[in-house]
Amino acid sequence: MEGLTQIGEFETRLRRSISVAWSVFAQKVGQGLLPINKEASMQLHYAYVLQQMLPLITFRATEYAAVEMEAGVPLPQGTREIDILVKGESSEGNHAIAVEMKCYKTFASSGGKRGANDIFMKDVYVDLQLLEEYCRLGHANQGVCLVMTDYRSFVYPRKKDAKCWDYDISHGTRVHDIALNTPIGGKDISIHLAKRYEFSWEQVGEYWFTELEGEE
Repeated sequence: MEGLTQIGEFETRLRRSISVAWSVFAQKVGQGLLPINKEASMQLHYAYVLQQMLPLITFRATEYAAVEMEAGVPLPQGTREIDILVKGESSEGNHAIAVEMKCYKTFASSGGKRGANDIFMKDVYVDLQLLEEYCRLGHANQGVCLVMTDYRSFVYPRKKDAKCWDYDISHGTRVHDIALNTPIGGKDISIHLAKRYEFSWEQVGEYWFTELEGEE
């Protein structure tokens, strides 16, 4: 038997649970069973799905897993709250996975067009940088970024002639060991990603979903 039911390293099962919960979440949102108005509701609904799944991947009395939302951790630039911190304990040791989440809807919860496409694209890269920092500083062993949108042009753009495409999140984009400093919104930017990433989007209903984890 493979997947989550395979009794193997606990940290492997813990990591897989994040992906399976994301797949379940995507299906429920894409099929209209979970209404997502903004990023906060995305985080809450996903955390609930993940919380229900974690007991199913603990197979020994020594294993324990839990979800902590908005977990505060110290960074050189000040305290930062991780969207979701998945904590696991077993006889193999402790394992923590930081999860950052991003949601962009064409229309805001107020009903008006959201705009600020460039800021969202840049913020996805900011989250990836934060996840690398969490791991480097020992706040997490792994970092995962979960992104959803109903804005097709992010995924399949007709052209990439605007400066925001320095922060390319379109399907098939691959980045590795890059430094980005293109100003967005009139603000200076300094982003460095050491790891390797590939944007692979999956469509469910009117939404697209992607899961990103850096590779060395």
